[in-house]
Amino acid sequence: MTTESHPQAFQAEVRQLLDIVVHSLYTDREIFIRELVSNASDSMEKLQHVQATEKDIFDPKAELKVDITTDEDAGTLTIQDYGIGMTHEELVENLGTIAHSGTKAFLEAAKDQGNDASALIGRFGVGFYSVFMAAESVEVFTHSWRQGEQNLVWKSDGVTGYSIEEVDEQNRGCKLVIKLKEEHKEFAKEERVKGILKRYSNFVQFPILVNGTRVNEVEALWLKNKSEITDEQYNEFYKFAANAFDEPRYRMHFSADAPLALNALVFAPDDNMERMGFGQTEPGVALYCRRVLIDEKPEGLLPDWLRFLRGVIDSADLPLNISRESMQDSALVKKIGDVVTKRFLKHLDKESTKDAAKYKEFYERFSRFIKEGLVTDYTHKDALAKLLRAESSMHDAGELTSLADYVTRMKDGQEEIYYQNGTSRDVIEAGPYVEGFKARGVEVLYFYEPIDEYVLNQLTEFDGKKLVSVARADAKVDDIDPTTADEREALSDEDLKSLSEWLKETLGDKVTEVRGGKRLVNSPAAAMSPQDEISPQMRQMFKAMGQDAPEGGKVELELNPRHDLVKKLNAARDAKPELAKLLGEQLLDQSLLSAGLLEDQRALVERGLKIMEAALD
Repeated sequence: MTTESHPQAFQAEVRQLLDIVVHSLYTDREIFIRELVSNASDSMEKLQHVQATEKDIFDPKAELKVDITTDEDAGTLTIQDYGIGMTHEELVENLGTIAHSGTKAFLEAAKDQGNDASALIGRFGVGFYSVFMAAESVEVFTHSWRQGEQNLVWKSDGVTGYSIEEVDEQNRGCKLVIKLKEEHKEFAKEERVKGILKRYSNFVQFPILVNGTRVNEVEALWLKNKSEITDEQYNEFYKFAANAFDEPRYRMHFSADAPLALNALVFAPDDNMERMGFGQTEPGVALYCRRVLIDEKPEGLLPDWLRFLRGVIDSADLPLNISRESMQDSALVKKIGDVVTKRFLKHLDKESTKDAAKYKEFYERFSRFIKEGLVTDYTHKDALAKLLRAESSMHDAGELTSLADYVTRMKDGQEEIYYQNGTSRDVIEAGPYVEGFKARGVEVLYFYEPIDEYVLNQLTEFDGKKLVSVARADAKVDDIDPTTADEREALSDEDLKSLSEWLKETLGDKVTEVRGGKRLVNSPAAAMSPQDEISPQMRQMFKAMGQDAPEGGKVELELNPRHDLVKKLNAARDAKPELAKLLGEQLLDQSLLSAGLLEDQRALVERGLKIMEAALD
């Protein structure tokens, strides 16, 4: 059959689609090269499926590859594939109308035949039109895989319409000759094209050659079976994907079909660059659609606290033409991110149990991200809480335990998880807060970073158990039977009440309340944070961040009625009232100092001198 050249107007919908593609659909004009290479890969995958059932294939020895030629002088870019090609009817159907997509039809046919065509890329017709973002005109030379079909060329300027005519002998597949607009002739430069291909199409399964040199030599490991990949291959891929020189501490490689088609390969680096002073890390997990890059640093994909991860997420469910702007608002992308986040949290939890020493090293370097997630990501709060670690009053210094392990060791009748925040273990254990708990054999977790107080206040509970600071007045240690009895005689209830009232009057608005308690053992008194009041530690954290703390910050003063100093202070109220007043004020400041909460120590020093003077008199 002879085909004559008769100009044809574009279908009305095609003109509308062209306008959308050229002006709205794609963020960067360079994307058209990605789209055309994806279509070429799509075409050759289709041919592979055809070869499985058909024997009489045109040009059977043609190698499955993408040949790209640049010509700066002519201002042209040529892209040749050796795939399935098109007949006259298919040229009209795929490039002149959008009644349906060639790929979509093929997928439906493959599904009906029971074949796995899930690796096919894109929507063939739509992706092709992106070429007119940079092209003045395009010629598509083609020959179908079927024997006896015509050698054809489809020509268009992307505006007025198209024509189809017969030409001399062609290879199987499609060859696109793109005449670039004057302002877009950069795409006829070899290095520019190579850079685009290495960025977007580096993992396309077929060889891509630019002027005879292959540019895609890295294998898409995330699509392979884990049993086929060595540790060395994983490590080399990590170094390539993360542009790193270290080896990863953790890796997670998984595939899923439901609720989304996903393949992911992500790594946790060996060290945290943020703690080394390199500023905030940028997101490092690239988003792909069937081997083709969508965005190398997608800000809306994973939660910000996972920005330390490196690797690849590939979803066949994504539209290939998704732009950075629309991606951030895409419910599908958020769903993908949620699936990967949940998987990674489960993976970390499993790894922390399997090798506690390895996880301890990871936690020491990356705990800030976990804590950041706890205060910013309510969706994954419970899973993140399982990853928290702390030292404990029940273990040696340097040994870490989890909240889950703490719960298994709770005493009968204990309903709360107790913790203390301080600058170090020595400071915490030298203070008054934990001594009553330790005397009763009740475990206390030790946290050392200023942010920890805020994190634990946000977490509030774990496994149904409330998290309570031992520095708070509502910590219920009195409800737990002590393991050792304190035989020292205590002040009578009447004397204790009278002393507490006198001290409250003496100290004025420096304290909200003065009362006796059972939690203290070796200390005469302790400054406690009132219930529902912002703790002094939290106020210090706000101050360190240069922020104004909420109103409050006062403390309750708890007395130890068995301590000799408290009993002698009670006696001094009548015998030496002036000295007793000094001692009461000093007792409060000593308690604040012991808790690390005394900001101005001058009054403490001056009052101490007066007390020494009085003692010598």
